[in-house]
Amino acid sequence: MAQVPQRFFDALAVRTWCGLSLRALGQAREEIDAINVYPVADGDTGTNLYLTVESAVAAVEAVFAAHAVDAGEPDAEEPDAGGGPSLADAVGAMAHGALIGARGNSGTILAQLLRGMAQVLTAGGEPAHTDGPGLRLALRHAAESARQAVAHPVEGTVLTVASAAADAADDAAEGTEGGAEGDCEAVARAAYEGARAALAATPGQLPVLERAGVVDAGGHGLVTVLAALVETFTGRAPGPKPVAVPHARVAHGDEAAAGECATEEGDESGPAFEVIYLLEAEDAAVTRLRQRLDALGDSLVVVGGDGLWNVHVHVDDAGAAVEAGVEAGRPYRIRITHFGHGDAHTSAAERMPRERAQRAVVAVVPGEGLAGLYTEAGATTVLARPGEPPASGELVQAVRRAHAREVVLLPNDAELRHTAAAAAEQARTEGIRVALIPTRSAVQGIAALAVHEPERRFDEDVVAMTSAAGATRHAEVAVAERQSWTTAGICQAGDVLGLVDGDVAVIGADVTEVAATVLDRMLAAGGELVTLVLGDEAPETVTAHLEARVRGAYLAVDTVVYRGGRQGSLLLIGVE
Repeated sequence: MAQVPQRFFDALAVRTWCGLSLRALGQAREEIDAINVYPVADGDTGTNLYLTVESAVAAVEAVFAAHAVDAGEPDAEEPDAGGGPSLADAVGAMAHGALIGARGNSGTILAQLLRGMAQVLTAGGEPAHTDGPGLRLALRHAAESARQAVAHPVEGTVLTVASAAADAADDAAEGTEGGAEGDCEAVARAAYEGARAALAATPGQLPVLERAGVVDAGGHGLVTVLAALVETFTGRAPGPKPVAVPHARVAHGDEAAAGECATEEGDESGPAFEVIYLLEAEDAAVTRLRQRLDALGDSLVVVGGDGLWNVHVHVDDAGAAVEAGVEAGRPYRIRITHFGHGDAHTSAAERMPRERAQRAVVAVVPGEGLAGLYTEAGATTVLARPGEPPASGELVQAVRRAHAREVVLLPNDAELRHTAAAAAEQARTEGIRVALIPTRSAVQGIAALAVHEPERRFDEDVVAMTSAAGATRHAEVAVAERQSWTTAGICQAGDVLGLVDGDVAVIGADVTEVAATVLDRMLAAGGELVTLVLGDEAPETVTAHLEARVRGAYLAVDTVVYRGGRQGSLLLIGVE
């Protein structure tokens, strides 16, 4: 569908730019992944950039949706009419979304580039839009702030490409000081052309790129994002596309040249782990954290501010990197990836392709305890923390990680239905046979996983798992966050809610009493097995009380209890 060109950089332009960037990165992802040889040849730069922008898009769309609801409109397309979001609202959401969703080295740097732009565009009140000179200042500050976020900047990387874009934008903006119509287009086009030229020159600046015969992958991603910025103002994608492999394409599975440089110094060896986490901490503590992490490893990037940071580092001692975060503040959403098979830290002899499994199960789980349970049962898991549902790109990445010809996907949440469907469709285009079972709760996923038999024909296995999930009624006990209308009446903030099959059925003040009432209602329709998943914040006595209740009142019913960890709900209940 053709895009409507934007004259100025306003909230709607931000929304358009984010959407176009996501689409363009989706199209370029495999090509960018294929040329990823620096700082580690782990073949995921395109995927990481896509996931980072996907998080930014979700945040921007949430802002537009919130304003549409406030205005009583189904869709607030015009930011200046009907109470739509301001430029500051949109770019702030974009930057925050990218920050909390940043993946990998390049994704973390991109998040800081977007944050740097937002800092300029939100300064001095809340203007409805900015012009060419304003956009030029934003691009300049973005490049400078990203360079400052990297412990040891290296030329020939995305940092070089960002600086070149800012330099070219400076030159273009000199002739647009009068705010002439189309000046944003001129600045965006100049930034794109400057970045594209700098990208082509990266092999001459970084030996590992020249040996592999490729341009910098992160820089390629940034050029793709800047091309989307041009399209935002013109309605047409600029051409020609950046050349990813100026000399000779690096083949998948045969990246011998890629293994020659893994670290910023171009050494053949390198740290064993990538550690990423969000961190709530004060500025002074983050300064000390930078120093400590810099001594532990390399590829250190710390981005963010105002109390929230995204930390990325490559280390041999992952525990020490996390402990440093604990000393600085509160780290969460911790991701530790081992640079294993096929990356820059293994020799060519070790880099043998792993045989694909015939079938795998990929499941979204709401807590660490359930993640362990599902993993023990052989599933590949995606952790969905409270308020942080996974994006479709994360599900696609999990399907790839499962490395199987056939995949059964369990979203375990009704609200993830469309996200999971999009992920399944994407995986199918890559030649993977995917069946989506619309599980609405983790307890339905447990039931499906219990009857999973990889030796059966795929269709038979999917039918059996779907039947088991569908035969499992699900409920949860949670605490109301705000006053609201429910199917059981009005609840107040702090009330205990009992939800059966997604609808509020009980409102009360005591967790155990509400849970018992919910369980009785579910068992009134019969059942043979009760599954209880206890969250970290639930009273320890609640499961013992429910087990005793089942033993005393429902003699033919068995009970099994699991610990879910930090799962959002106090208690999950399944009856099958």
